[in-house]
Amino acid sequence: MEDGKREVVVYCASSTEIDPIYFDAASKLGELFAENGIICINGAGKEGLMGALNDGVLQNGGRVKGIIPRFMVDAGWGHAHLTETIITETIHERKAAMVKSADAVIALPGGVGTLEELAEIITWRQLGLYRRPVVILNINNYYQSLLSFLERMISEKFMKESYRELWQVATTPQEAIDLIQTIPDWNPDYTKYD
Repeated sequence: MEDGKREVVVYCASSTEIDPIYFDAASKLGELFAENGIICINGAGKEGLMGALNDGVLQNGGRVKGIIPRFMVDAGWGHAHLTETIITETIHERKAAMVKSADAVIALPGGVGTLEELAEIITWRQLGLYRRPVVILNINNYYQSLLSFLERMISEKFMKESYRELWQVATTPQEAIDLIQTIPDWNPDYTKYD
C-alpha cells in the first residue's frame, strides 16, 4: 500500500448469534488495523462482527469510516461512535463508496450480504474495475466450501487459471494484514479475453 493511503474495506457479518471464535477474529483484526495505522472502512454497523471490528479499532485508538444507507440508519443499525459516518441513499451507492478509496478488501465470515459483496469485488477485480488486493479471511475454515467451488469453476473452465490470483486466503487476522501489504495490484492484462 502506498504511504498516506491506508484505507481497507472489511466485509463481515452483522449476526449476533455466531460462534465466539469469529468475534475474537473481528476484534483482533480491528486491533491490528489500529496498530498499523489502517483506516477501517465498513458498513457502519453496531452488531455482530461489524460491531466487534469497529469496537476493536476504536478501543485501540484507530479510525473507522462507516458507510451506511439511510434506511439502515433509520432502522437504528448504525454504530454511534465511528470516526466518520457517510450516509448514502441506496445500498448500491454504499458499496461503490466503500471501495472508492480502498487500498485493499478483507472478507471476514458473513452471511449472504457478505458473500454478495465478496463475489462483486472479485468480479470487479477480474474486469479491472478494482485492482487492489482482495483477501478472504478463512477463520475456522468458514470459506472452505466457497474456495472449493471457486476451484471447480476454474477446473471446469468457467474461469481462467489466472483468475485464481484474484483473491488470496488468510487464516488469521495477522496473515490478512501481511497479505494486504504485499499482494501486488491486479494486472489488467489478465482481464483480456482471447
